[in-house]
Amino acid sequence: MSSMRNATQRRNHRERAQPANREKWGLLEKHKDYSLRAKDYNEKKKRLQILRQKATERNPDEFHYGMLSSKSKQGRKITDRGNPALSHDAVKLLKTQDSGYLRTMIQKTRRVLEKLEKEFVLREGQGAEVLGEPDDQREGQHLVFVDTREDQKQYIPGQRLLSQPSDTRQEEDQSTKLVAEEADGDIEMASTTRAPKSRRALEREEAAQKKKRLLRKQHKKEQDARRSKLAALKSREKDLIDAENELELQRAKMSNCVGGVTKAGVKWKVRERKK
Repeated sequence: MSSMRNATQRRNHRERAQPANREKWGLLEKHKDYSLRAKDYNEKKKRLQILRQKATERNPDEFHYGMLSSKSKQGRKITDRGNPALSHDAVKLLKTQDSGYLRTMIQKTRRVLEKLEKEFVLREGQGAEVLGEPDDQREGQHLVFVDTREDQKQYIPGQRLLSQPSDTRQEEDQSTKLVAEEADGDIEMASTTRAPKSRRALEREEAAQKKKRLLRKQHKKEQDARRSKLAALKSREKDLIDAENELELQRAKMSNCVGGVTKAGVKWKVRERKK
């Protein structure tokens, strides 16, 4: 009879899932999970109770000979890890290998830094700008020559120099006014004769502007990423150089080439023999 009961298809048992409003807490805890968590909690509770009892029953005048050989620093006990002490020559050799590794990493960092700096154009007063900017973001340069230092201080970009003759300035102002009036007349004539744009042309222009804004945003994001990478590489290079200098100082102290400070705080230096 039991074999026939097992031969028939029965509904599979499914565990109750976590409610939708509590999905941020992860899977729903089952009884076996609660049992393990409760067992661990009780064990820690008993251990803390034993330690608390030992602390209350501690004798402040207690002494054992291990206190003479052990040390403590800021409430922490310092013990020997059991590692054998290396010889003086072995330590010098290891520091030499460390110095070679640091020099290799410095050279590697500098190569990456130089490669990244080639993508930048350094401008005085503006920091670093990435090459390959969009055409609408490029700034033109206009070189102006002046006679004296005062003219250079009084010069304002986009305006005429005050030291120019008045006749020359009047002629230039009249010529610029005539050019501006002619340009305004041309624009008015073009606006009156220009036909209205179709809907498809307007949609095409809007799509082109949207694409242009997207490219500008992507380009700015790449600029920020390159700047942050450049700053990180410079910081890494500085840290490696500082570590190499410190290691060289330690090697020099081990070789008695430079002075230093003893454990007792006494400063000493190498004195050459008088000739």
